[in-house]
Amino acid sequence: MTKTTAILGAYVAGLSFDDLPSEVPVRARNLMIDLVGSIVRAGQEADSTPSVMQMIERLGLGALGRARVFGQDRGYGPATAALLNGVLGHSLDFDDTHADSSLHPSAPVVPAAMAAAEMTGATGTELLTAIVAGFEVCCRLGNALDPTSHYARGFHPTATAGTFGATAAAGKLLGLDAKGLESAFGVAASQAAGSLQFLVNGAWNKRYQVGAAAMNGLIAATLASEGFVGAADAIEGKHGFLRGYTDNARPEMATAGLGSVWETMKIGMKPYPSCRYTHAAIDGLIAMRSENRWSADDVTGVTIGLHRNGIVLTGAPLEEKRRPQSVVDGQFSMPFTAAVALYQGSFGWDDYALLGNPEIEAIAARIDVRQDDRLEGLRHPFGAHVMVRTREGSHERMIADPSGEPDSFPPQAQMEDKFMTLARPVLGNRASELYARLASLESQTDVRHLLD
Repeated sequence: MTKTTAILGAYVAGLSFDDLPSEVPVRARNLMIDLVGSIVRAGQEADSTPSVMQMIERLGLGALGRARVFGQDRGYGPATAALLNGVLGHSLDFDDTHADSSLHPSAPVVPAAMAAAEMTGATGTELLTAIVAGFEVCCRLGNALDPTSHYARGFHPTATAGTFGATAAAGKLLGLDAKGLESAFGVAASQAAGSLQFLVNGAWNKRYQVGAAAMNGLIAATLASEGFVGAADAIEGKHGFLRGYTDNARPEMATAGLGSVWETMKIGMKPYPSCRYTHAAIDGLIAMRSENRWSADDVTGVTIGLHRNGIVLTGAPLEEKRRPQSVVDGQFSMPFTAAVALYQGSFGWDDYALLGNPEIEAIAARIDVRQDDRLEGLRHPFGAHVMVRTREGSHERMIADPSGEPDSFPPQAQMEDKFMTLARPVLGNRASELYARLASLESQTDVRHLLD
């Protein structure tokens, strides 16, 4: 039996900044910046934020501390900061994605890494190295789970595999050796949790469970650093992660090309604040609308074909998806997001104000979503086939990959624009200062001063 847990533990313990090809820490830094923009905006505008903050205070978890939550002027204890940054980072559903594993790596990994870096006074390069370690672990475990099988079992990989990524990142910064990381992974295996049941009623579980993954990863690593003994063979064992969370485990995917193939470089940035499975269709509809100069009234019907994973998350049951009742419902509604794209030729965070709009619902009623088997054989599962029927005839387009994937990763100016669009309404002129500090992360000698 391949000792996956031991191999990953040794890899994380031995990784150094000098091991990283020059483009890898740059990608990690840009992904961190992208997540921070979502954290800042969600702290003010996500509908779930007030209840989370009230829970923190009621349980006595809001004590002042050194660890910071982006966008707030006060500090918390490290575990609370990791939880809040993780919850907020995933609340807009605007954070990055790794197509092969179908998960959002930054939301669990970066908050755990940031909290551990503040605990230890790490440098910017040490923080980036830990983030890369976390990305590599969670994305590889997501691959090994087989996301289609993992989804079919009702699990959310950002929260499950993400717990291990958060553990790796925090453990790296806390100085765990290979054995210590194995023990930390053993604890993580008892903490990895995340259910897709939130889809039934647009619940906020998805946001919370990703923050919990960040916090649990930090706790697992800290326990191991204090000598706590975690379960052996936590990933590959008889009752381990890959046995309990999928019916189609591919353990070789967890270690294939380790140290030479960088999953970090396969992480893309989202241009729209909705489930990644909606993005290719949104891209196609916006482009077709512009090319043909349609208005929404010109469109008599739309058929969108998605990968079966996309149907599970955004296309069924179709009638309910056509009339989302909450932001979460809208984030996971192919008909709603497509209707907005057709209505105005764009889609952004502020457009959730259109929930319940009669014109949008009328367009959504003309949108059909179906499983398209042609998408099963593509490189990634995020593609879409779009057919638009108008009074003048039918138009169709196959979009293999949505924009923002690694092959079309946005330039720095576009990333900065997205960050400012999210952060400036909350921070005003301080948004530019925060961006500049994050953009120079490699030069930071102590990340505890990053938000001073």
